[in-house]
Amino acid sequence: MERRIFMKTASMATAGAIFAPTIVPASVLGKNAPSNRIVIGAIGAGRISRSHDMPEVWKYDHVQISSVCDVDSKRVQEGKELVEGVYSKKTGKKFTGVKTYEDYREMLLDKDIDAVLISTPEHWHARQAIDAAFAGKDIYMQKPSSLTIAEGRLMSDIVSRQGCILQIGTQQRSSEQFRVACELVRNGRIGQLHTIKIGLPIDPAGEAESEMPIPKNLNYDMWLGPAAWMPYIENRVHPQHDYSRPGWLRVEKFCLGMITGWGSHHVDIAHWGMNTEYTGPVELEANAEFPKSGIWTVHGKYNIKAKYENGVTMHINDEFPNGIRFEGSDGWIFVTRGNYAATASDPGGDSKNPPLSASNPKILTSKIGEDEVHLYRSSDHHGNWLDCIRSRKQPITPVEVGHRATSACALGHIAMKLPRKLFWDPRRERFINDDEANSMLSKPHRLPYHIDI
Repeated sequence: MERRIFMKTASMATAGAIFAPTIVPASVLGKNAPSNRIVIGAIGAGRISRSHDMPEVWKYDHVQISSVCDVDSKRVQEGKELVEGVYSKKTGKKFTGVKTYEDYREMLLDKDIDAVLISTPEHWHARQAIDAAFAGKDIYMQKPSSLTIAEGRLMSDIVSRQGCILQIGTQQRSSEQFRVACELVRNGRIGQLHTIKIGLPIDPAGEAESEMPIPKNLNYDMWLGPAAWMPYIENRVHPQHDYSRPGWLRVEKFCLGMITGWGSHHVDIAHWGMNTEYTGPVELEANAEFPKSGIWTVHGKYNIKAKYENGVTMHINDEFPNGIRFEGSDGWIFVTRGNYAATASDPGGDSKNPPLSASNPKILTSKIGEDEVHLYRSSDHHGNWLDCIRSRKQPITPVEVGHRATSACALGHIAMKLPRKLFWDPRRERFINDDEANSMLSKPHRLPYHIDI
């Protein structure tokens, strides 16, 4: 399976280039290496890359962003100028030499690159992570981890077997209030956990728009990649004149909507709090409204009910406050981002509620004893990833944990489409006695950008 995928990847490299799985050994970054600098290539130079992912690594002096890649030539040039401007300011002298690429596979051929940032639309995530893993690169990848459950399963398996350090960008894990909330729940401060309520924002439907000429600066065929062909409309891709929130976030061929966009953050925290990071729900039922017209196709108002093997029931909808509420036999804890947003154009957190609250304030001041559960501590999500590149230890959100959070959200999306209760086997990652539901675990991939699943 893995060999077939690699051979297809190799055949897709540009003419004259030989794509080989050049594994960068951990010793390259060891204390006896000639340099401890971590060299990074940025795949995607759009909104989240410019304002979040690249700034969160270039702030470290032992990191060098050497390359920027994007299928939009305007964005890749502006990304190059941005990085060079930052390093010019840091060094006090003009800095040039950041390489640019249109095709990320060419970037992966650079043996000097130790790791990559994947800041692209989610329909590309699994494919790019698999290619990066076979190229021996460590990976920081924006959530959600994949568009489909089948892609995510394959990606997690390959990344793990290749020994890559992959951090999923669920940065809430590196915010103290989320860890504290989960530690309190895991240590029984609200008694027996029985219910989790998650509130997520939703996106509005768009108006109908006509096909537009493809901009000369955009390789639209490669932007679509594994997704089915559809006519170009700017509001289904990304803005051509700024870096505001892109329209692809509201198109099901590229993204499942807020259920995975924000859901992968909040469900990840729910899993952390109830100790189900490596499994998933066993029963699901849902309902949702979907646009009947317009260019945007992701869900609107919705409600999901998911039951786990441990007896906990998780409810997710757009009417609960934005955050995660853990309810137990002796009280509740609610945790949210507060005013935090990764980018200026992100939907904001729930500023009406404090980041951490409880049914009894004494719950929040309870001390966790030495012999109780202490969860992984990180105060900087990208920094944690960089530390793990050196130590070769697993980061705070490793690939399988990210896959399980995303898959729980994708299961909810499938339940939105099917008007019945679904029964899921989280070990086999298959629905029980439901061929129609199982057919929705993957999507066809467009040649030549496909993955054999």
